[in-house]
Amino acid sequence: MRHEIRFSGFGGQGIILSAVILGRAAAIYDQKYAVQTQVYGPEARGGASMSAVVIDDEPVLYPEVTRPDIYVIMSQEGFLKYGAGAPEEAVMLLDDGLVQDRPECRFYPIPATYEAKFTLNRVIVANIVMLGALVATTRIVSREAIEKAVLDSVPKGTEDLNMRALKLGFDLGTRSIQDETA
Repeated sequence: MRHEIRFSGFGGQGIILSAVILGRAAAIYDQKYAVQTQVYGPEARGGASMSAVVIDDEPVLYPEVTRPDIYVIMSQEGFLKYGAGAPEEAVMLLDDGLVQDRPECRFYPIPATYEAKFTLNRVIVANIVMLGALVATTRIVSREAIEKAVLDSVPKGTEDLNMRALKLGFDLGTRSIQDETA
């Protein structure tokens, strides 16, 4: 089954790294096919940046995301530019403290930046928190695959911090699902 995932936020939040890690988890550790693309330009210095991943059980013949079914939005500007037109059947994870608007589709408000800053004392891992929440809410890849992909991708010496961020994201995502069904 093909999934098209779009990540958006502002430059410096690790939007591209998030997509790279997700693609690596799918392709290397879950034996799926994956293609990752990104937008470079002035976005890299603070404006809305975007990265995307296509994950499929079959070879990916067309690598561009044309109709995302999963969105991960980490800034208000990213929402306005890349998430506001999400189709009703899509799923969206929003960084609850940074995105004020709400989409028409099903969404999960995840306080990734807040929790990274105040629970882990490192706002820089908010993207990893969001990856954990993404996996918990969508099961797009296995937990084991995302754990291995994170460990492969983060700078040496930061593995423990990033694994704590990922686990925090798993917990936040699980809590969001429980809140939705309550």
